[in-house]
Amino acid sequence: MTTLKLGLIGDNIARSRSPLLHRLAGAQNDLAVTYDRLVPVDRGAPFEEVFAACRDGGYRGVNVTYPYKERVTQGLRIDDALVRAIGAVNTVIFTADGPQGHNTDYTGFKAAYARVRGDVATGPVLMIGTGGVGRAVAFGLIALGATDLRLVDRDLAKAKALAADLRCAAPNVQISVGSDAVAAAPGAAGLINCTPVGMTGYEGTPLAAAAMTGAEWAFDAVYTPADTQFLTDAAAAGLTVMSGWELFFYQGVHAWAIFAGLPLDEDALRHDLIHTKEDE
Repeated sequence: MTTLKLGLIGDNIARSRSPLLHRLAGAQNDLAVTYDRLVPVDRGAPFEEVFAACRDGGYRGVNVTYPYKERVTQGLRIDDALVRAIGAVNTVIFTADGPQGHNTDYTGFKAAYARVRGDVATGPVLMIGTGGVGRAVAFGLIALGATDLRLVDRDLAKAKALAADLRCAAPNVQISVGSDAVAAAPGAAGLINCTPVGMTGYEGTPLAAAAMTGAEWAFDAVYTPADTQFLTDAAAAGLTVMSGWELFFYQGVHAWAIFAGLPLDEDALRHDLIHTKEDE
């Protein structure tokens, strides 16, 4: 049996379910899959060395997660103009022509939104965090028809850079930038966390519960755990919640198509992921 060799490069990924997702996808196709967690600091090497080792070590491709999604774009061939505009990559495939970059966070967010909210308009959206996943989600919001985005980040320069890129792509969208999430929350229908706050090892919430009053829906890009304080507070306030698990699921399904080009029974994959407790 041929083995498909994959991996994930990122920090704080010990609890990632990506290895299980891709092994289950392989099992559906009678294909053996290995999927390694690759943490640069644990390997005593910078990101670039770990990436090069994958490129030269027989990997078919890798996923890239926090905090390397923007950093990995250097030296990649990115054919999709939209992905170039996003400026972040989470999926890389190694080809004879060199590594090629894709962004399944973008497509995954759109699919997750459609599953939870259908074609309901986003309304004004507050998005906290403008790093790699935030950039993908912001462009996803534009594709979903959002016309009012409030971008919040402690690094104002990063938020301003994303705002400039979004204005180029969608000049009619109203975009504001700030560093205070509570101040930006009034009037927002959607509340989004694209920071690592709430992730295992980064406990907390990026937005006080009292600031959620009046919103309609909330999405958290964090999926380990799926029931973050942010989403717990949002649910308590009566908001429709979109777990980061949905983004995780769809970005993985879309990455599998890039890595393997093989079909999936998505319902069966979803069931197996939910009911399989151990990764190994």
